[in-house]
Amino acid sequence: MYDRLLVPTDGSGPDNAALELASRIASPAATIHLLFVSEDDRDVSPSDALDRTAEEILADARETATADVETVVTEEKRGDPRARILEYIEAAEIELVVMGAHGRQEAGAGILGRVTEEVVRNASVPVLVVRASDDIQSRYPFDRVLVPTDGSEHARIALERGVEIAAETGATLHLLSVVDVTRYGADSETDALVDRLEEDAKDALEAAAESATADGVDVRTAVTVGSVHREISAYAETEDVDLLIMGTHGRSDPERELLGSVTERVLRTAPAPVLTVRARQTDGS
Repeated sequence: MYDRLLVPTDGSGPDNAALELASRIASPAATIHLLFVSEDDRDVSPSDALDRTAEEILADARETATADVETVVTEEKRGDPRARILEYIEAAEIELVVMGAHGRQEAGAGILGRVTEEVVRNASVPVLVVRASDDIQSRYPFDRVLVPTDGSEHARIALERGVEIAAETGATLHLLSVVDVTRYGADSETDALVDRLEEDAKDALEAAAESATADGVDVRTAVTVGSVHREISAYAETEDVDLLIMGTHGRSDPERELLGSVTERVLRTAPAPVLTVRARQTDGS
């Protein structure tokens, strides 16, 4: 799937979970890059409870990664972790970043961590966000992959990636459309509008499913009504989804507050790893 993966690590539980999944999804011929970034003159991560040195953390991470891949590159940088990670992505021609995040709870400030948020927002490549609480052993090979879709360009790119991953792993591809009723009141006209929106969503899903099925993928579709990010997370939990794939506006919409986006809210509450993808950037975006 990916040949050049980057796992930023500080030796914490979430980063260890990210490394474990990265090692499992990488092909034996892939290269995993392990990056430790220390701020200022410190050579240990502020979050590392064991107070280990960068050299020790990278050595442990290398041992984990080499169990699954032959080529592992370790690098230590100093400075702002967000900036160093984004620079490394470009310099090493990384294809996928796998990052840790903290535990699940209702969307609230800081739960993902500022470094992970910044990389998701600005990285030019897909970012796979993994929590320490995710059971990686049972997550891969993927059996159930969920792609929420709203017909947008970002959702289309996520769907394409979902079809590719489902075809590679033999997973069932779940396509979900959520009719957002939080913006409407409660009256007969609203009920009629919601009914029309549901029918439109079903038609769009059927077209997407037909395209995916043509590629030999087993597809399930569903339309739900409610708050979009809550419905996505609830569906993922009910269906025991192994991976969510979502489009993100990222830096193409710099004035948009990421914390208010559906993708960001799902990242905070999803019961499984989330892969974020975006359409190619253009000069006018």
